[in-house]
Amino acid sequence: MYHHHPASAADSDALKRKAVAAPPPSGGVAKKRGSYNCGRCGLPKKGHVCVSTGSPVHVAAGSPSIEVQRLRRALSFDDIAEPGSSTPCLDSTIEDLSVEDEIGDELAGGFLPVRVLVDVLSRLPPKDLSVAAGVSKRWKDCVGRVWRSAEELRIKVPRRSQVSFVGSVLQKCSSLVRLSLRMESDINATVLACIAFSCPNLEALEITLHDTAVNRITGDALGRFVAEKRYLNSLKIEGCSNLGFLNLSSSSLHVLWLSGLHSLSKSLINCPNLGEISLDFGQHETESTDLTLILEGLSRTCSKLKNIHVASSQLSNPAVLALTGGKLRDLRMLSLVLGSKITDAAVASIVSSFTSLELLDLSGSSISDSGIGMICNVYPDSLSRLLLALCPNITSSGVQFATAQLPLLRLIDCGMSMQDSASHNDLQEDDVSCYVTREKSTRVAQPMYQKLIIKHGQLKKLSLWGCSALDALHLNCPRLSDLNLNSCTNLHPERLVLECPSLDVVHASGCKSMLLGLLQEQIGDDPSQLARKRLGDGSKRVRAPQFVVQPHQSPGGKGASPIRRCAVVAD
Repeated sequence: MYHHHPASAADSDALKRKAVAAPPPSGGVAKKRGSYNCGRCGLPKKGHVCVSTGSPVHVAAGSPSIEVQRLRRALSFDDIAEPGSSTPCLDSTIEDLSVEDEIGDELAGGFLPVRVLVDVLSRLPPKDLSVAAGVSKRWKDCVGRVWRSAEELRIKVPRRSQVSFVGSVLQKCSSLVRLSLRMESDINATVLACIAFSCPNLEALEITLHDTAVNRITGDALGRFVAEKRYLNSLKIEGCSNLGFLNLSSSSLHVLWLSGLHSLSKSLINCPNLGEISLDFGQHETESTDLTLILEGLSRTCSKLKNIHVASSQLSNPAVLALTGGKLRDLRMLSLVLGSKITDAAVASIVSSFTSLELLDLSGSSISDSGIGMICNVYPDSLSRLLLALCPNITSSGVQFATAQLPLLRLIDCGMSMQDSASHNDLQEDDVSCYVTREKSTRVAQPMYQKLIIKHGQLKKLSLWGCSALDALHLNCPRLSDLNLNSCTNLHPERLVLECPSLDVVHASGCKSMLLGLLQEQIGDDPSQLARKRLGDGSKRVRAPQFVVQPHQSPGGKGASPIRRCAVVAD
């Protein structure tokens, strides 16, 4: 057994003298905790996440601090970042973090590196972030980093919340550039002022309303907000029924969406760089907005417009003429919806002024097959989407002519346009809730039963919802993937021919049971069955539909390719 003997006084004095006389190590006082600067970029390690992958950078004493910019992930409700997002990925620079940031760095001890923890917390929604901040001081600091680095925020404002709730959240996000609010409570000018104060670098703002929420923002408050935000690029607000007037002036605004507008006394939109505008006036019996004056101002002050969407019952031929008389030469999308007073005269003005349209939406207008003919003569090399829903004066002949003359067409919507007189008189209000009820005098008499034949190589979506006048349909569209036959009540099964091998879904709600049975048999969930139908001469034959892809051996000989299945929706 060994015993410990205390050192004598002489030995203790010798040890002390030796320690004093010993020279210091080369380089100054000995360091027990390693370098305090990052070995890659030279910045202090405390609170620092290195993104440099090059050689170490040494910073001389007294030199100005270097700010390293890095991409930040959007603070949103998404659990997984989308491809191409700005989420910083984990790499081998974790060991460069300082000791102060990595207390308990070992995974076995139950702790994560700060960088890993921040990345995990950045994938939480704002509500869960607030809960995570109460776990510990270390977690609270990491949550603070997430808030400060957030560039995008999407939150839902509860019904009973106050303005202080919005302010407390926004004050944490000093780098916020994109904000989306889902308002369950009323919104007024105070909330707008809070956003303007808390987000000095805001580039995009979107405000949507719950069913019970009311937008009380006035035109004066909105104009002041737009004028103060020098970097504002996109503005989308719902429920703008209390504006009273519209006076917007901005050199940075590029996208403007305002819905729920009502009875604007005056309007001035002076945004020279505006490229897209959407003005939705909805349906109001007391609507008194002068759309002719608004569209004339747009064509004069916003010459760079490419996309225009206006929905209003006040749309008429003079309003369209005021729009086409301006300097809009780069227009690509024109949507004038709910204008029952728009006729073929307005179409003639549109095709003569805008020669490169890619989308044209005249749903709810009173144009006829002659107007469709003018559209086809001007846009055979550009138009890809044509929407003519609830146009009572067009027939199957006009639709068939459009598909034959527009080779680039990919979408066409003719819903509620080709109707028989009985279905038109018995129309329910819920079926056309998104359109304006039109006078009976605007409806031209049409044949009771019509036949539609479409052969098109590029068409992908075709909507014939509510076309009760159709009794025969023949489609030869190899790329068609979405077909809407809802409420086609007079369509006979024996007069339906579908040669569409790419069909993914067919909507057939409200159709006859025989038609539903045929669709289920031909393109339903069991494509192995062959379609049986009685032909026109009364004979009964069995034939395999051309759109059923038979299994074939793959080139590698590893098995048959899967059969395409098409869903028939008839709820």
